[in-house]
Amino acid sequence: MAKIVILTGAGISVESGIRTFRASDGLWEDHRIEDVATPEGFESDPDLVHQFYNARRAAARAAQPNAAHSALAALEADSTHEVLIITQNVDDLHERAGSTRVVHMHGSLFGALCHACGHRWPAPQTMARTDACPECGAQASRPDIVWFGEMPYRMEEIVRGLEAADLFVSIGTSGNVYPAAGFVQEARAAGIETLELNLEPSAGTRMFTEARHGPATKIVPEWVAQISG
Repeated sequence: MAKIVILTGAGISVESGIRTFRASDGLWEDHRIEDVATPEGFESDPDLVHQFYNARRAAARAAQPNAAHSALAALEADSTHEVLIITQNVDDLHERAGSTRVVHMHGSLFGALCHACGHRWPAPQTMARTDACPECGAQASRPDIVWFGEMPYRMEEIVRGLEAADLFVSIGTSGNVYPAAGFVQEARAAGIETLELNLEPSAGTRMFTEARHGPATKIVPEWVAQISG
C-alpha cells in the first residue's frame, strides 16, 4: 500500500469561491494581515478580528467542495493507497468532500479557543469577544486559528507522516509560508518522491521531482485517475 502525504493550500479552494490568503497587494479581504492574523492584532482590536472571521466562516459555509477536493477523497477511498492530507486551509471542504484523514495545521474557522485557559469547542456561526469560555467562564474567546508568530498544530504528527511516506504531493500552495514550505526539502532529504500540482510554478518548484501546472479542478483529478488506474 503506497503511503501518500498531501499538502494543500489556498489554491485548492479558490475554485470553490474562497479567496487566497494573501493578495498581490499584501491584503487579505481588504485588511492588513497584521490587523487580522496576528496575536497583536487581536489584542489591539478583538472586535475587528471577530468580525473578520465571522465573515470568513460564513463564506466557507456557503462554499462547496470542488472536483479537486472530491478527487482526493476518492483517492483516500481507494484501498491501494494510504492518504494523509495536511492542509494549510481553515475551511472544511476536504471533510465535506469525504476525506477523513485531514490535519489542519493552521486551525479551523469552525473551532473556538479560550485565550485564557486553552479550552477548545465548536465555534458558533457568529463569535464575539464577550463570549464566555464553557470551561473557565472567561470572556476570552478567539478563533482557533494559527496566526503569524504562533506554532502550527500537530507538527510531530506531520513529521512522522512525512518520514513514513512514499510520495509527497503539494497542491495549491505558494511555497512561501514556513514550515509548510520546507516539507518538500524534508521529503527530498528522506529520499521520498515529490510532486507539485499548482496553478503556476511555486517558489519551491525546482525542489520537486515533478511539477504539473494548471487549475486544481483539472490537474488533481487527472493525477488521481492516473495513479488509481
